[in-house]
Amino acid sequence: MPSINTFLTRLFQSRPPEAKASATGRLIAFHAQGNPVWTPRDYAALAREGYQKNPVVYRSVRLIAEAAASVPWLLHEKDRELDSHPFLNLLARPNVRQAGPALMEAVYGYLLVAGNAYLEAASVDGEIRELHALRPDRMKVFPGPDGWPEAYEYTVSGRSVRFDQQQTMPPVLHLSLFHPLDDHYGMGALEAAGTALDLHNASASWNKALLDNAARPSGALVYEGEGSLSLDQFDRLKRELEENYQGATNAGRPLLLEGGLAWQAMGISPKEMDFIEARREAARDIALAFGVPPMLLGIPGDNTYSNYAEANRALWRHTVLPLVGRTAQSLAHWLSPAFGEGLKLSCDMDAIDALSADREALWARLEGASFLTDDEKRIAVGYGVRA
Repeated sequence: MPSINTFLTRLFQSRPPEAKASATGRLIAFHAQGNPVWTPRDYAALAREGYQKNPVVYRSVRLIAEAAASVPWLLHEKDRELDSHPFLNLLARPNVRQAGPALMEAVYGYLLVAGNAYLEAASVDGEIRELHALRPDRMKVFPGPDGWPEAYEYTVSGRSVRFDQQQTMPPVLHLSLFHPLDDHYGMGALEAAGTALDLHNASASWNKALLDNAARPSGALVYEGEGSLSLDQFDRLKRELEENYQGATNAGRPLLLEGGLAWQAMGISPKEMDFIEARREAARDIALAFGVPPMLLGIPGDNTYSNYAEANRALWRHTVLPLVGRTAQSLAHWLSPAFGEGLKLSCDMDAIDALSADREALWARLEGASFLTDDEKRIAVGYGVRA
């Protein structure tokens, strides 16, 4: 008969090893079912109708992306700032075709337009040599058994490359903005501004059509004579209107009517539609979705900020710096296995001219704080303790 010790040994050995995981993981895995998950929106349409055709969207994306990409990086190992490191060299020259700011501008641009951005780490003999930004509309995610991405697939012209994420150093970093209804893909500002974007583009198209039609609202030629026009008379009248009275070059030309014809305007005027105000409000809604103060985009009617400098500072504080900060943390978390644990990546706020007034005010307050030591003051402004 086995002893009590033998019984307990068998009992504990029969138990599966303890593993930490989310209690909802099985539900997510069942929902995904291991199939590829496509981006649930038309990125090409958003980019074409928004970034390529709308000046407010174009300027908002460029303003944020260029500002965020211009911020220098700081690398710390514990409490020590590193002036030179292979990690910093990789970010400064990520590949042979791009400098660091150009790569990050593309990443931020994809993130703002699509809500998703992807970075690929190209390695040789286990050493990361290059970083590349990948177009989000060409990427799809493959959920694993636990419901979270186990691989990404990048497709161009019918050819695909699969990136296995089940490695110590995953080859792809997926940056995404919060989406309340999607487990895998993010939601960009452009999608939230979709209604305002359609209104702004439609008003521009309406204005263009108005100019093409001699800057007159549509109307009707009413025949007040007896009977009706013959088919030949109707075709000739229509042809003469198209050739002689439509287009910006024919604006103001008097309409010559034959006997029995009278012009009757139809529809409502731009003033009655409150056309200009509706267009401005649509532009403000687009700027609001991107987090850009309307004053910086030349949109009138905004008195929230006392001057341009205040608006520029608000852009940096509320939009640019949070975007750069979360990107820096993601990059450090992704690349730290290849360059050593304990590395912390951040942005050099002292190099941002728009925040110079805030920095000077902080220094003045610390200078007058006699109860703080010099080392405490250095820590308060982001510097390490003197060696």
